Amino acid sequence: MVLPTPDPESSDGGVRTVKSADRALAVLEYLIESREPRTLRDVTRDLAIPRASAYALLLTLQRRGWVDVDDSRFTLGLRSLQAAVAAIDLDPTVRRTESIRHELNAELGETIHLGRLDGAEIVYVQTLTAPNRMSALTRPGRRLPAHASALGKALFAARPWRLVSEVLPKKLEMITPHTVTTRTELKKQLETTAKVGYSTEIEENTLGIMCYAIAVPADPYPSYAISCSVPLTNLDEEHRATVRNRLLQAANQLASNRY
Repeated sequence: MVLPTPDPESSDGGVRTVKSADRALAVLEYLIESREPRTLRDVTRDLAIPRASAYALLLTLQRRGWVDVDDSRFTLGLRSLQAAVAAIDLDPTVRRTESIRHELNAELGETIHLGRLDGAEIVYVQTLTAPNRMSALTRPGRRLPAHASALGKALFAARPWRLVSEVLPKKLEMITPHTVTTRTELKKQLETTAKVGYSTEIEENTLGIMCYAIAVPADPYPSYAISCSVPLTNLDEEHRATVRNRLLQAANQLASNRY
């Protein structure tokens, strides 16, 4: 894995980046994306950082608790976990939608997700699992292509197609045989979503699961969405209507309580 390292001499609005801080953050981002322990050699090679500099950065991060080391392999430390938890706890949209998400979870008896759009991907922020049912665990920070999720479709539908097209990759990734893989079909789905007020996806990222989602209203465009995941084995017409209507009601509640 080779991650791009920003030019430390570049400027943004006349303010130059701090080389050491930039490199330290690049190391943390690298460990986040790696999903497995990495050696000093990995860091120096993949980030193109001199060995001495990489060692000094890792040692500093380890002493501050951001990185752990075991058998010369580096992983994220407890401070990284604390930062992730704090980011969720302090997120105003998490707080704003908390009561509604708990109500949906209890009333519908299904798994409720809160996700945030990041470019062409959805990042899962919080999940409330279905009561009294075994559910697949969705960790905060999990990423999915937005075109293959109800969360992403709900947020894309709230934007002009021009903006959506700009962030989409040239090739839409196929996760399952049911994933939409053409821009033409995706655009049709987004137009339908904009008309009815909610999005759907059936087995596009997880076989056996259908999702409904609504965008959390915000100006000029929403960045967060709430979804309800339902096993197809539990989804008769009556339950479909219940989920749709309750999500639309939640969207109206949120719209009346914008920032």
